[in-house]
Amino acid sequence: MMFLAALAAGAIAAPAADNQYGVAPAAGPVERWGTLELSFTGPATGNPFTDVELSAVFRQDGRELLVPGFYDGDGVYKIRFMPDTVGAWRYATRSNAPALHGKRGEFTAVQPAPGNHGPVTVRNTFHFGYADGTPFWQVGTTSYAWTHQSPALQEQTLKTLAGAPFNKIRMAIFPNNDDQVAGQHFPFAGKPPHGWDFGRFDPVFFRNLDQRVAQLRALGIEADLILFHPYDKGRWGFDRMPAAVDDRYLRYVVARLSAYRNVWWSMANEYDFLTEKKTDDWDRYFRIVQAADPYNHLRSIHNAFRFYDHNKPWVTHVSIQHGAATEDPERAVLLRDVYNKPVVFDEVKYEGNWTKRWGQLTPEEMVLRFWNGAVAGTYVGHSEIYTDTSGKGEIWLGKGGVLRGQSAPRLAFFRKILAASPAEGLEPIDKWQDYPFAGKHGEYYLGYFNHAQPTSWPFALFKTGLKDGMRFRVEVIDTWNMTVTPVAGVFEIKKRDDYTFADRDGRSVALPGRPYMALRIVRVPEESDK
Repeated sequence: MMFLAALAAGAIAAPAADNQYGVAPAAGPVERWGTLELSFTGPATGNPFTDVELSAVFRQDGRELLVPGFYDGDGVYKIRFMPDTVGAWRYATRSNAPALHGKRGEFTAVQPAPGNHGPVTVRNTFHFGYADGTPFWQVGTTSYAWTHQSPALQEQTLKTLAGAPFNKIRMAIFPNNDDQVAGQHFPFAGKPPHGWDFGRFDPVFFRNLDQRVAQLRALGIEADLILFHPYDKGRWGFDRMPAAVDDRYLRYVVARLSAYRNVWWSMANEYDFLTEKKTDDWDRYFRIVQAADPYNHLRSIHNAFRFYDHNKPWVTHVSIQHGAATEDPERAVLLRDVYNKPVVFDEVKYEGNWTKRWGQLTPEEMVLRFWNGAVAGTYVGHSEIYTDTSGKGEIWLGKGGVLRGQSAPRLAFFRKILAASPAEGLEPIDKWQDYPFAGKHGEYYLGYFNHAQPTSWPFALFKTGLKDGMRFRVEVIDTWNMTVTPVAGVFEIKKRDDYTFADRDGRSVALPGRPYMALRIVRVPEESDK
């Protein structure tokens, strides 16, 4: 598949070091937005997780970043750092343990390798981009508990992702209530299902999580880490821990994983089903993660029925579950105006043959939602929940493994179309009328006809950015059959009325009378533009 081939050819950067966690040792250089790891020997008695405090100040040219450290078991303490600029860096540790305090060193950050574009941030209000300016067109998927499965199944999931179109995966840190495999480790030390020592973490569990996040990074995939979820249902008790345990857990996760450039933070999946937690708790979690993360990774929260107030300043983007919002672009666009932030419809129901209505989308309907979201200037997420006929219960949504649906190749095609769009992001062309186009006024238009089956489209564009005499070329896109067909000739426009410019000769674009068709319209540069 295309992404696996790109990885083999070096088009997607491998981890920045020679160990399984994707971190560079302190003795050598680390690439910009790579991960440097410092290891120290310290106290192993008592409870190092709660008794010992460790951090380091990283300095470059008068600038300072305070980075938290963490205990990794067996008397080993670590600090991970992601340099965001090249050049020489110095560091000095701070700790209440004398053996860990005042450790000093320096290292050099070098230019990033091909494929390393840095962390994803918000760009142009409603869109995303990598730190080096490269656009990030979100085409995500969800597999909640894939890192809680057997090593073989985890490797199969990574193999599937390497050949899939997804550049983000939503994944939970805590297990679901039905996740139990031989030799399984959990975030906390102790004995399942309820004999946990909430004062101690299990480093073995977190080392595996470190490794999987690093492997996703090597594939160019963002890890949208779900910090809490309601699918425990009392099985393990991780959904009803004391507040102090919640807070300590959040700080530990951030200390371990924030130095990976591909991390996003999701406070919860279906947060409103965690009824023992109140709005003040979720606000506190956001503030803890924001304060502990030196790199200001993206932060959001996902709903079931009740929306969190995404206008709050610690929310970087909107993560929404809504089954109907992307059935047409006119509904999807509304939330942009409410929140004035990027909107990601992470759950729009799922492709599959499940017994519940949220798992019964046809592949066509799954793909349709991505196109409607794009025309609305928003983003959409995928997953699937087909019955596993092998009897193992390996379903992508919950456990990963293999994809069984038909939407993934069409989403690869969709992502290719997005990649050829204006780098600023797709903006709705006319939000005040049923007008299924997004793009850049006067330059680029991407239109989608949804379920409609027109046999022609009268060439007419909304007025903003247009003037008489502009010329445009048109391509007809079959989003299901994955074809792009150029239309012969050039369309030259003139003003038609108060709102539109149309082809001066009144021509139309012929269409095949099938659903799921799209148009791409691009302005032909004038001689003065060349």
